[in-house]
Amino acid sequence: MFASSSRTRRNRIGVAAIGALLSIGLIAACGGETDDGGDRSSSGGDSGGDKNATLASLKDKGTITVGIAGEEPYSYTNDDGELTGATIALHEEIWGNLGIDNVEAKQVDWDSLIPGLTAGRYDAISAGMSILPDRCKKADFGDPEIMYTTALMVPEGNPDDLHDMQDIKESGANFAAMNGAIEQGYADEMNIDTMKVASPEDGMEAVESGRADVYALTGISLRALDEKNPDANVEVTDPFTAVVNGKLQVGAGATVFRKNNDELREAYNKELAKIVGDKDEFERVVGEFGFTEAERPQGDVNTKMLCAGNLPDADESGD
Repeated sequence: MFASSSRTRRNRIGVAAIGALLSIGLIAACGGETDDGGDRSSSGGDSGGDKNATLASLKDKGTITVGIAGEEPYSYTNDDGELTGATIALHEEIWGNLGIDNVEAKQVDWDSLIPGLTAGRYDAISAGMSILPDRCKKADFGDPEIMYTTALMVPEGNPDDLHDMQDIKESGANFAAMNGAIEQGYADEMNIDTMKVASPEDGMEAVESGRADVYALTGISLRALDEKNPDANVEVTDPFTAVVNGKLQVGAGATVFRKNNDELREAYNKELAKIVGDKDEFERVVGEFGFTEAERPQGDVNTKMLCAGNLPDADESGD
């Protein structure tokens, strides 16, 4: 169990790590959605989610538990073992404003995040998760809090000259994506064979070792990974908006709640609007993690349209 309190008004983040149990989640990493939530963190103590959690009960408890996948720069533990990231910063700010002083986290495999939420292992998901129709059938998404595009990690020099998903399809390159991530969905829709990996680091290793020619993830995640590993023989392409079946794949991430937990979701959305509706506030909260005005939700994109799969048509340039 990773615990944090607000960076702006409370003590700096603390963490209680348990090394022996970390490997348990990795065993199930490539096994699809798991019933046990693929928990990589401690299950000791009384901390954890509550299927019947309300805003009042969480305020009384003083703590909200969120599920994370350990992906930079959204929600992860840094080199000092501290829980941090852009969505954690948002949650510290928003839940703090709602009277919940502490944010704790359970790290699970990406494709176990929604099953773990449904099972009541945590109260919400803090992972920058894309709003997709299939996911909306299983859980309720808050309003968009992060916009992003896709990028590719390739060997240095980009020998196959890959710049978008269509290049990958046409080249027949060996493609890797994180199991359960949106990039895997793009590949499935485009009939691109995919090597599934459990983490961003696994994707980078696959490219560096030559097992994969290319690995796709959100551009901001790949930039963070590349900067953290300056000696790796890889590079990151310019970001792009994927086109699948003639539709622009608008990327919007949001906090995820259990079905019918409307009160908690609406309270969160109300506070979120104060941050994403103000450029300076948005950059104050998440700017240190590399998020800029380009990632701030704006315009007409909303959760309802994304859950319905109403995506804009691509123009003739495929941009």
